[in-house]
Amino acid sequence: MTATKPRGYTPGQLTVHADPPALHAVTRTLKGAGRRIALVPTMGALHDGHRELIRHARLAKGASVTVVSIFVNPLQFGPGEDLERYPRPLEADLEMCREEGVELVFTPGVEDMYPAGADTTVSPGALGDEMEGAVRPGHFAGVLTVVSKLFHVVAPDVAYFGEKDYQQLVLVRKMARDLDFPLDVVGVPTVREDDGVARSSRNAYLSAADRPRAAVLQEALRAGASVSAQGPEAVLAAARAVLAREPALELDYLELRDPDLRPDVRQGKARLLVAARLGTTRLIDNITVQLEI
Repeated sequence: MTATKPRGYTPGQLTVHADPPALHAVTRTLKGAGRRIALVPTMGALHDGHRELIRHARLAKGASVTVVSIFVNPLQFGPGEDLERYPRPLEADLEMCREEGVELVFTPGVEDMYPAGADTTVSPGALGDEMEGAVRPGHFAGVLTVVSKLFHVVAPDVAYFGEKDYQQLVLVRKMARDLDFPLDVVGVPTVREDDGVARSSRNAYLSAADRPRAAVLQEALRAGASVSAQGPEAVLAAARAVLAREPALELDYLELRDPDLRPDVRQGKARLLVAARLGTTRLIDNITVQLEI
């Protein structure tokens, strides 16, 4: 092994690691040689939203080695959720990583990330019980637990998360700050379909009838943002009016909060967030809103 080319890493070529200590040894050696590590955590079933995260990671200043993790994390799925049917097209995922010039992919098994007897989790605090956390109890404890383990294994200098899962992004940033992880957490704008629907692995579950209805979420968010000069009540009312026009939508929540997801925002930059169900498929979306009064 040399300082610039550790075993298990070949510049310009994709190498897949399933063993956490083996990947940790590679990234630690690269960091010791002055290379910066960028991490893109995923659950696989990669789409253009993930491609955008990878491209941001590869173009980051000084982030010369990109690691993509592919791990369907059981801790963040609640009872009755879609863990078993969650898509796992590993070969297609690896091909996308090759196309994007990714050099390291981490594909651990459940037993690698959660050895027998492992039952310690990361508490997300009060925000973890609100919005997504209220609908999916325990979800964010599962998310933060796996992300903290990925941070330890990969030892990245920077990690990239999509703004589509905005509450997750805020909580990961807070965890990194609160627990003194020495890295930057970067949010990447949501990638959308031509009709405005946020790219998501779960879009594949939408029926042919429900697929066009999914665009109503983005229409509602834009309607709310368009009246931001009239204040928060007007924003929420405009968004609700659009949502009400689609009876197939079962609304979980519509919230207007500040960028750190504190409630009762009255002016300045804010975030409008929505979650709803179409049939058996649950969708989330959000948009930036500038309140002027």
